[in-house]
Amino acid sequence: MVNRKNGLTYADSGVDIEAGNRLVDLIKPLVRATARAGADAEIGGFGGLFDPRAAGFKDPVLVAATDGVGTKVKIAIETGLHTGIGIDLVAMSVNDLVVQGAEPLFFLDYFACGKLDPEAAAAIVAGIAEGCRESGCALIGGETAEMPGLYKDGDYDLAGFAVGAAERGTLLPRPDIEAGDAVIGMASTGVHSNGFSLVRRIVESSGLSFEAPAPFSPVMTLGGALLIPTRLYVKSCLRAISASGAVKGLAHITGGGFTDNIPRVLPKHLGVGIDLPRLPVLPVFKWLAEQGGIAELELLRTFNCGIGMIAIVRPDAIEEVSDILTENGESVTVLGEVIHAKGDHRVVYNGHLDLSW
Repeated sequence: MVNRKNGLTYADSGVDIEAGNRLVDLIKPLVRATARAGADAEIGGFGGLFDPRAAGFKDPVLVAATDGVGTKVKIAIETGLHTGIGIDLVAMSVNDLVVQGAEPLFFLDYFACGKLDPEAAAAIVAGIAEGCRESGCALIGGETAEMPGLYKDGDYDLAGFAVGAAERGTLLPRPDIEAGDAVIGMASTGVHSNGFSLVRRIVESSGLSFEAPAPFSPVMTLGGALLIPTRLYVKSCLRAISASGAVKGLAHITGGGFTDNIPRVLPKHLGVGIDLPRLPVLPVFKWLAEQGGIAELELLRTFNCGIGMIAIVRPDAIEEVSDILTENGESVTVLGEVIHAKGDHRVVYNGHLDLSW
């Protein structure tokens, strides 16, 4: 081997392999804590393994989902509050899995940054591990990419990948959704992980810093209140599906709000009528609407407005399903019913949101 004078190293280019190894050491116990039937949640190999039979499945259909958390990461970066963003990452994918009646089995993450801060990255993975534990899925692998020149020091981005399964013949939405079925909403915890480009613009125009008291929740900082993690609906929805047999469909209210997401689970000839006065609008959305001058229809198509998951339920089982969801930690509201579609208007709004303080 020829020794070259003044030879450059990978560290000289801005990539610190030792920092990466330190991160692996920090997160190994976090990952191990997500072990479940079918996976030991050990990391270090070139691929993660999962055994559906060990998880109790006989004839499973696999369901996959991937997502990120958008520009919400900018607020996490500016405030230094990183843990909740990991829960967001898991929630955005596993909530999409349960919409199809699937049980989340395993999760993988991708973390890209300009300069790796092992402690900050470990805080993010701690949130990912917490989200996985709460959803019953194993964190079986991931990738950390340090890319100086593409990201500034301190900046990072995240992507998550989840795989779940349902026994063949049990997938949602069911084909028997019909007019008259009830629409039940499950409360959100806040903005979740959508619309943050608009949120950040509104905050900027307000003149408030993320360290200032939140106008809609003065006991919290504005940054902390906006970073409340996305709610995980997995266990409550799976319980309602299995225990009642009356859940015909679910819709995760993400980007596109009610207007775009509910029709995704309905036959094309059907829509829903939503009684807006029943919708429990959270204070954060009232503040955003007022501060940004956001029109009602724009609010409903951008944010969840206080409802993060919708269930389409057999009308004679409203009380039963509501009780099951409530017993499993959800706050529920009957919002309307399935109707025959009126042209291109698949979601018909009745009345108006209560945006008063």
